[in-house]
Parts: sequence; C-alpha cells; structure tokens
Amino acid sequence: MKILDWYILKRYLLTFLVMLLLFIPIGITVHLAEKIGKILENEAPFGEVMLYLLDFTIYFAHLLFPLFLFLSVIWFTSKLANNTEVIAFLSSGVSFTRFLRPYLIGATIVSIFALVLGLYLAPEASKGFNDFNYKYLKTNQSAVDNQNVYRQIDDNTYIYVSSFDSKQNLGQNFTLEYIENHKMVSKITASSIRYIEEDSLYRLNTYVKRIIGEGDDIIETERRKDTLFTFDLEDLTPVEYIAETLAYGELNRFIEKEEARGSSYINRYKLVKYRIWSLPVSVFILTIIAVAVSSIKRRGGMGVNLAFGICIAMVFVFFDKIFGVLASQSDFPPLIAVWFPNVIFGVLAAYLLYNAKR
Repeated sequence: MKILDWYILKRYLLTFLVMLLLFIPIGITVHLAEKIGKILENEAPFGEVMLYLLDFTIYFAHLLFPLFLFLSVIWFTSKLANNTEVIAFLSSGVSFTRFLRPYLIGATIVSIFALVLGLYLAPEASKGFNDFNYKYLKTNQSAVDNQNVYRQIDDNTYIYVSSFDSKQNLGQNFTLEYIENHKMVSKITASSIRYIEEDSLYRLNTYVKRIIGEGDDIIETERRKDTLFTFDLEDLTPVEYIAETLAYGELNRFIEKEEARGSSYINRYKLVKYRIWSLPVSVFILTIIAVAVSSIKRRGGMGVNLAFGICIAMVFVFFDKIFGVLASQSDFPPLIAVWFPNVIFGVLAAYLLYNAKR
C-alpha cells in the first residue's frame, strides 16, 4: 500500500473509533439517567448493573454501527476536502476510483468486525441486556406472549394453553391433540399444566385423555397426573427477544424448529438472521455515499456535509424500521424488508459515485 492508502485508512479507522468512544459514553449516560430510578427502586446489585452497562455498550454499538461509520467518514473526508487535500490527490493523477480504494479496505475491516460482532458477541450481549430489563426495569411486563398459545410440536402433535406464566412454568386450560392423516387420534386436556423442574416432568390437574376408536372412544381421567412430554414449556412460549440471543448456528436450528411448529413470530426471527448479513453490506454502501457526498469542497464547509449526511442517516433508519415492523407484524417477506433499504441506498450510492467521478 502507498502513503495515500495508509493515510486515508488510518484516518478512516481512527475517526470511526473516536466516534464510537465519543457517542457510546453519551448513550450510556443518557440511558443510565433514564433508568437509575428503577434500578435503585428494585435494588439491582452493583455487579449486575455493571454487566448490564457492558451489554448495553455492545448492544448499542452493534445497533448503530453503520451510522457511526457513516458520520465518521463524512467528518474526516469533509476535513480533507476543506483542506484541499482531496483536490491535491486527484490533481496528482489519482483517479476517484483509486482514491476510493483505502475507504473500501477500511470498510472491509469494519464489515468483518461487524460480522463477528453480530454472529457471536451481540447475541450474548442482547441476552444480558434484555434479561436485566425484564428483571429490574420492566417488572410489570412479560417477555413472552402468554395468551392463547397455540403451537405445532411436530408433524402430528399440537398444543394449546389459554395463558402461560413463565415465572411459575404454569399453563392454564391445556390441550394436546395428536392427528394422523387429517384425523384426530387422541386428545389430552387438563385445567392446568406445570413443569416440575426438580423432577423433570409435567403435572396435569383434572387430566382427561380421549383415545378415538373406530367404534367407542376410550376415556381416561385422573385428578392429578405426573407425566413426561417431548416438549419444553419454555420452548413453546419463547421470549420475544430469543432470536437476538442465539448464535448463528443455534438461530438457524431455532428458526427451522419454529417453522415446523407454525410459529406466528417466524418473520421476527428471520429478520434477526438476515440483518446479521445485511449489516456488513450497509457498511460498504454508506461508506461510498459518505465519500461521494463529502469529497467535494462546499461553500458551507463541513456543516453542510454533516447536515446532509445526518438527513441520509435518518432516512436509512426510517426505511429500516418501517420495513422491519411491516415484516414482523404482517406477511411481508422479511428478506425483502431487510434488504430493501440496502438496495435503495445502493442505487443512491451508485448515482452519487457516478457524479463524484465526473
């Protein structure tokens, strides 16, 4: 690599690092100021609070990774343009494509880091962040959708509970149906079902099992019955943020299992999976847009470039959030929801790059 490449690459990575170190403490301070009342009220241990803030740092950084990078590239490239350094580079015979090369090398380094963060570190941080939230900050809220739970366990088995208490592992109005060739073979009902963790079994109250025969049905009843099932109550009602807490291999297996069960939240889980891969691509797209916008010296100086960059960043976040909500709350394909902002901004990046070359 030549001096130009090292010069820009070092500025690229250093400015991005400074941007992270500048905004993350601000984010922590604002967040802590907002939550400190509930933390003290619920007497959260100091050690858990420190771990929570560490998890929040990773969670917050991963969430806004492309935007931090985008603003940092606009910042230092605008400084190069204002100091006429960009003009000097291009006047020396360096093409704009060649000038862009160290930016793309930097984007590759950041993308690899973002990918590792999304595959391994962010899931663990998300688990700690959300667990603390529901333990100390959202004590009156449940992390599961615990009303009218209806799930498919396997190809033939279906389960239903009218309500589920995750703290007690207790479900009300339990029903299990076994179906073969579109015909019900047996049905189990109980007024409640509880998982007894120390015995690794389920306790059913007012147990009734009906085996459907060709002529007469066989009915078994017991006031209380302890038995085993092939499912876990926690698996039947996973917490809302479960997909965010799984490493990539576990996430794929979880999605496959939830699809077989006919989960109504499958789009929400797929959004998490697709975003792991879309984030590194966003880094390249936003880097190109930032360079194309800020490499021109403007009358208003850096302020104009930063204002324009912040507007683009807000529009990017808007598209990402709107399509994310649309996919999680409807039948809109999550793959399109995740990649549509990248496609739109990819076209914008190509247009701005073409004009910048001219």
